[in-house]
Amino acid sequence: MKRENREPQRILLCIDDSHAISDHEKSLFENSGFIVVTALSAPQGLKLAMMFHFDAVLLDYQMSGVDGHQLALEMRHIRSDTPVIMFSHTEIPEETRRLVDAVVTETVSREEVVSAVARICDRASSA
Repeated sequence: MKRENREPQRILLCIDDSHAISDHEKSLFENSGFIVVTALSAPQGLKLAMMFHFDAVLLDYQMSGVDGHQLALEMRHIRSDTPVIMFSHTEIPEETRRLVDAVVTETVSREEVVSAVARICDRASSA
């Protein structure tokens, strides 16, 4: 029997305080071959990032009780080598844009989101 050459699965941490969006992200990325771990709060996401290595972190800019910029900053402190991708329905300040590896807005298609995250993971793994 011939074995397929498969790329290792990428592991993605999605941090979003919305159950609906978190479930959507999990489904979208799992259907594209990622292993997805979700966190419904910044503290939960930071704890997971301290405990495990992820190929990338996708976080929401607007969550209750936390500033997306501060969350990205803390993520950089915990895992400086892990790419951080900011997702937002609103404009993100330039200071925050410089802090993250990519910004994904609601105007981007599902395919573009998955493709962008995969490229960032690939770029980080080859560095």
